[in-house]
Amino acid sequence: MAGLMRREGLEMLEPLRRLLEGDVEASWPRVEEYRDGDTVVIRAELPGIDPEQDVELTVADDVLHLRAERRERTEHKDKGGYRSEFRYGSFSRTLPLPAGCRDEDISAAYRDGVLEVRVPVAGPVEPPATRKIQVTRG
Repeated sequence: MAGLMRREGLEMLEPLRRLLEGDVEASWPRVEEYRDGDTVVIRAELPGIDPEQDVELTVADDVLHLRAERRERTEHKDKGGYRSEFRYGSFSRTLPLPAGCRDEDISAAYRDGVLEVRVPVAGPVEPPATRKIQVTRG
C-alpha cells in the first residue's frame, strides 16, 4: 500500500494517506453521545494524552467545542542501531448540545483514554403558546 502513496517522488497529503492506510484515529477522535436521564453524555476516545495540558473544552451558543493535541514519541535502542518514531497532531470536534442545557453545570473527566463530558439538561423546553392577535382597522 505504501507504494501506492508515492508517485514519482510526490507524496499524498498526510490526512488522505492516513485515511487510506487505516490510521483515521490520528485525525479525529471517535465520539459517542447518549442520554442518561436528564444528562447528555459525550464520550471521546483520546488515548495517550495528558488531559490537563492537551485538551481544551469550550461551550458557546449550545455548542461544545473539543480540541485536543497528541504528541507521541517512541525510541528503540539496541546494538544494531537506533530507531525513533514520533506522531504529532491536533484535532477538533464541534458537537451541538440540546436546548436547555445548563452550561455552568457541565463536567468532564478523563479515565483510561476516554474523555467523558456530562451535560445536564433542564428538561424539555416547551415552545411558547400560540396566541392569536386581533387585527383592527384603523
